[in-house]
Amino acid sequence: MDYTRLARRATLGAYFGLVVVLAGWYGITDPAPLALAALLIPLLFPLRGLVQGKPYTYAWTSFLILIYFIHGIVEAWANPASRSWALLEIVCSVGVYTGSVLYARRRGRELKTGV
Repeated sequence: MDYTRLARRATLGAYFGLVVVLAGWYGITDPAPLALAALLIPLLFPLRGLVQGKPYTYAWTSFLILIYFIHGIVEAWANPASRSWALLEIVCSVGVYTGSVLYARRRGRELKTGV
């Protein structure tokens, strides 16, 4: 099994899942255009590198995604009305974090060894 490819697919799936969760949460059910823009714009920065499979982008995306994890934790704790959305955000951010760390590590090793 190619774990590098699996980690990349998991990262991209969770990444786009996070975009959908945020768009559904702040765009449809609880409209807040400013919050939506503030949360989605930072997610656009790593998009090109993630799609191209650049390990460096995956590595720094793991740091960026921690903001969304913290946001989800705070919202789940402080806002019971939005707890389900916050839990989805937490799940997606953990998926992006885990997948990006695994992909960056495995792909970095592959590039060093020339596999």
